[in-house]
Amino acid sequence: MKTKMSIPQRIWAYIKGNPIVVMMALVSLIVGCTIKNFFSLNNFNVLMGNTTIRFLIALGVSGCLITKGTDLSAGRQAALAATLTGVMVQRADYASRLFTWMPEMNMWVVLLIVIAIGAVIGTITGMIVSYLNVPPFIATLGIQTIVYGFNLIYTNAQPIGGFSQPFKDFFNWKIFAFGDFGGFSGYILFALIFGVLFWFIYNKTTHGKYMYAIGGNENAAEVSGVNVRRSKTMIYMTAGMMYAFAGFLMTGKSGGASASMGVSYELEAIAGCTIGGVSTTGGIGTVGGILVGVLVFELLKIIMQFIGVDPNYNYIVQGLVVITAVAMDIRKYVAKK
Repeated sequence: MKTKMSIPQRIWAYIKGNPIVVMMALVSLIVGCTIKNFFSLNNFNVLMGNTTIRFLIALGVSGCLITKGTDLSAGRQAALAATLTGVMVQRADYASRLFTWMPEMNMWVVLLIVIAIGAVIGTITGMIVSYLNVPPFIATLGIQTIVYGFNLIYTNAQPIGGFSQPFKDFFNWKIFAFGDFGGFSGYILFALIFGVLFWFIYNKTTHGKYMYAIGGNENAAEVSGVNVRRSKTMIYMTAGMMYAFAGFLMTGKSGGASASMGVSYELEAIAGCTIGGVSTTGGIGTVGGILVGVLVFELLKIIMQFIGVDPNYNYIVQGLVVITAVAMDIRKYVAKK
């Protein structure tokens, strides 16, 4: 029987189990107290906007990680969705329209189309992993390359712009505006909506229970009656849909689209998941932890900007954080054994 922990014990356990999160919180306090405008609503708005897209991608990746897989194609799939969105919402009278024969389309119809395409790509990936038994690392690396190549071919590696006014108006929509503060971008509400939805799926549905069971012990899950192949395929299909939705938001947020978008987003998503407690050894992870992990990773970027770190060093620091997070996760797994 487990002994109920007191509040101080829980706090100490969290500090011990999440040193990167605690360290970033302390660094944020130091930077905020020494650099002007760090603790500002505008800076918080930037953080939330960047976090929303990465959080949606991380939610997609999380299911793959929990089942001891991964998905290296996330960023390229999001970029494909971004360019597809851009092509379909271009104004009919735009001089540099990529496909002159294509009509200007309703943005919500476009969203459904790109999500459907994302679902197809995710299903194909899941079937390669589940039915052909190709390791997720190799399968998703192959899908990443194929998707990127297709994206370059059909866009001719050209940037896409000239979007319809309704599409631009949607991404200019603000919430909680008051005084001199212009408000938060309305699309950040999607982070809340999908966060709640995935919490429900992971904690209250049979699919969620199967996902954790597969991550804990795939053979035992199969023996107990779990259709492992179908569950894995559904996980990768769901991931593809999330990447597509994130790509749709990327297009509106940036005001343009290109095949080069989304570079290393999958690595950031994996890092955010790992920092947030999703174990690379499978079977462990929470939606709340994923959100915290992504926030911490995005906060790290903003801190480096405020303290004047050369942007070229960002990748080095981010890589070190990823390695540290995974190493600590492995240590916790070994300690439990």
